[in-house]
Amino acid sequence: MAKFVLIGSGLAGGLLAGYLGRRGDEVELYERRADPRAGNFVGGRSINLALSTRGIHALEQLGIADQVLEHSIPMRGRMIHEKSGDLHFAPYDVDPKKCIHSIGRGALNTVVIDAALRHPSVRVRFNQRCTGVSLDTPAVHLLNAQTQETHRASGDAIIGVDGAFSAVRQSLREKLAEFDYDESYLAHGYKELTMPPAPDGSWPMEKNALHIWPRKSFMMIALPNPDASFTCTLFWEFKGRRSFASIKTDDAIRRFFEEEFTDAVPLMPTLLDDFHGNPTGSLVTIRCAPWYYRGKVALVGDAAHAVVPFYGQGMNAAFEDCVVLDECLERFASDRQHAFAEYYRRRKANADALANLAVQNFIEMRDKTASRLFRAKKKLDHFLEATLPGTYLPLYTMVTFTRIPYAHAERRARLQDLVVYTILIVALAGTFALLAWAM
Repeated sequence: MAKFVLIGSGLAGGLLAGYLGRRGDEVELYERRADPRAGNFVGGRSINLALSTRGIHALEQLGIADQVLEHSIPMRGRMIHEKSGDLHFAPYDVDPKKCIHSIGRGALNTVVIDAALRHPSVRVRFNQRCTGVSLDTPAVHLLNAQTQETHRASGDAIIGVDGAFSAVRQSLREKLAEFDYDESYLAHGYKELTMPPAPDGSWPMEKNALHIWPRKSFMMIALPNPDASFTCTLFWEFKGRRSFASIKTDDAIRRFFEEEFTDAVPLMPTLLDDFHGNPTGSLVTIRCAPWYYRGKVALVGDAAHAVVPFYGQGMNAAFEDCVVLDECLERFASDRQHAFAEYYRRRKANADALANLAVQNFIEMRDKTASRLFRAKKKLDHFLEATLPGTYLPLYTMVTFTRIPYAHAERRARLQDLVVYTILIVALAGTFALLAWAM
């Protein structure tokens, strides 16, 4: 068995430690933050996550899916809040049983870390910041955030599961001339706001829905929490006439919200405190290549392929990485470099496809969800899915409710649209021709 040193005990780090521990490998997991099981969270990070089929499958392999889902709230579709106050519910799928699950980051992180620690070969240490990686040894250099002491940890392989601003990936960038790296930021940032339970403890809005206030160039969303509250997130331009930079006073903030999110404001008593007190986060897409160095270093999750959150697939894709990496390590047990290379080959194109889809879905959510044409297209999708089961699958269904590779789903959706719209155009042309002949 091998010894793996994992950097990052976030969601994917804890899950991967469980997979490796199940194999009997020795695992040392280091995390720069304090133990999340004690309620230590960094402000501004989303506390809500959208768990769907890919992520649930990854949890099922370790036997912890049911435990996680106990803490979740199913969301069966989007509740669209128009500026007029009108509401429109759009189910995610023709099958009402298909839903995504709103889950708190803390609850999920606790479950995956505890699952990893059930294996005696897994050890976790917190408050340990990675300051560099010796690629060929391989080893990591660590700084204890509490004592300021430094130490070194070595193993057969180092795996960076340390997020979008990965220290392990930075070491690969600095030391490998052939390492490609690209990061791109949206012009929008995000800020989290709170919608508490109603005074009687009930839900202030529909519980089993992801709520969206689409406003063309910006939007707000809200996901349910088990305590009957909602976590709202405003996605808004950093700069401009109406933006985070230009609207800062209490009067201006309240006026903006009352104009754009009229029905939400009465349900957000701490709006001003939240707006001033919570940080404004950035939205980044990161692509890099390769995700490994020989059989000694590999990247997983956001460290390899950070995406913006608008498809709700960042965590699910990272969990799927863990499944694929585990399969590759099993298949090429005697050749870790081959295993890492196969993992990269299977995941890179899919990660790139997801990055594109996530940006496209931002445009769809903020610009299109309120339009009648968009709702008509969704109804057509559901009609065709019901009429042609197994043959026609909407893109959202393929991404969210199947394990079809992202790149394949993207290609298949383009082909389906081409066929459907061609048929519609031909049918309309034939109808007009028939009407003209009859006249």
